[in-house]
Amino acid sequence: MKFVVSSTELLGHLQAISRVISSKNTLPILDNFLFNLSGNDLEITASDLESTLITRMKLENTEGDGVIALPARILLDTLKEFSAQPLTFEINQETMAVVLSSENGKFNLMGQNGIDFPALPVIKKDKKFSFTIDAEVMLAGISKTLFATADDELRPVMGGIFIEASTDRITFVASDAHKLVRYQRSDARADDNASFILPKKPASLLRNILPRETGPFKVEFDTKNAFFNLNDYKVVCRLVEGNYPNYNSVIPKNNPRKVSVDRVEFYNTLKRVSVFSNQASNLVKLHLTGNQVTVSAQDIDFSISANERLKCLYDGDEIEIGFKSVFLLEILANISSQDVMIELADPTRAGLFLPAEAENASEDLLMLLMPMMINA
Repeated sequence: MKFVVSSTELLGHLQAISRVISSKNTLPILDNFLFNLSGNDLEITASDLESTLITRMKLENTEGDGVIALPARILLDTLKEFSAQPLTFEINQETMAVVLSSENGKFNLMGQNGIDFPALPVIKKDKKFSFTIDAEVMLAGISKTLFATADDELRPVMGGIFIEASTDRITFVASDAHKLVRYQRSDARADDNASFILPKKPASLLRNILPRETGPFKVEFDTKNAFFNLNDYKVVCRLVEGNYPNYNSVIPKNNPRKVSVDRVEFYNTLKRVSVFSNQASNLVKLHLTGNQVTVSAQDIDFSISANERLKCLYDGDEIEIGFKSVFLLEILANISSQDVMIELADPTRAGLFLPAEAENASEDLLMLLMPMMINA
C-alpha cells in the first residue's frame, strides 16, 4: 500500500480530528489515527470511544488498498516541521512497517493492525431520525449555547446541548440551573418532531470543524448515537441518555420592566465594578430608576466598594436586582448586538437578556439568568 499526499494538507486534516484523542485512552489503539485507503480515497479516523471524527481526502497518486493505524503524536510532531511538500507513505501490510519519504529524507515508523480499531456504532433503523441543516446554522446554535452547559456529574443531561427539531424550527438549549440559553432558527426545519442531547465534547469538536464547512449537511440519530455527515468530515458521538427538563416552564412570561442599554458599555462597566465584589459571591447590584442604571458592588470584609452609572432606556418602576457578575459577563459576551434588552419582573425572578436587533431575521435568541439575594 502506497500513497502520496501534501504535507500541509495532511497536517490540516489530522489537526482537525486530533482534538478528539484523549490523553488517557483506555485502549492503546486509540492513541493512533486509522488510515483507510480505498482507490484514490483516503479516510482518516480518530476516536476516544465516546466520540469519533473522520476526515476524507482525495489523492491522485496511490497504489493498493488497505487499513493501518499510525501513531498520532509522532505523525503530528513530524508533519509540523515540514514545509509544504509531497510526502510518500509506503506501508508493508504484513509487518506494519511504514516508510515516510520527503524531498530530502526517510522516516521509519511502526503501525498497528487497523482491524483492532473500534468499529463505528450502527444507528437502529426502527429508531432512526434525520434532518438536514446548514453548517452556518449548526455552528451558530452550538456557539451561542455551549458556554451555558453544566459541569454536573450528578445531572449528566445538563452537561450537553439539547437540540430539538420540529416542523417549523430547530431549537438549541443549554442550562446549568443558574443561566439558560435558548436559540431558535426558523430557517431550519425537520419533517417530524424529535430531539437529542449533544454532549459537551463533541459539541466543542463540531464548533471547531464547522467553520471549515459550507452548505447543508445531514444529521442522523437514534436514542444512543448521532452522526453528523459533513462534506469533508464526519462526527459520530454517543448521546447523553435521559430526558431534558422542560425549559419553557422556567422562562418568565410577564416581565413589565424592560431596559435597553448599550451592551459594550454595560459589559465594560461590569468588568470594572465586579473587581470590587465579594470574591465568594461575585454579587453585583443593578439599580434602575428613570433612564439610568447604577451598577454597584462591595466587599465588606476588605472595606472596598464601587458604583458606576450608565444611561439606558427605562420607563418602569424603580427596582434593584442582584446578579452573579461572572454569569452576567458571560451572557453579555455571547450576545453580539449593539444594544441589549433586559426584561425583569421583580428581584426574585429570573431576568431575560435579549439582543435588541437580531443578526438574522430567522433567529430568536433568549438568555436567562437567575438573580441573587441582594443582602447575601
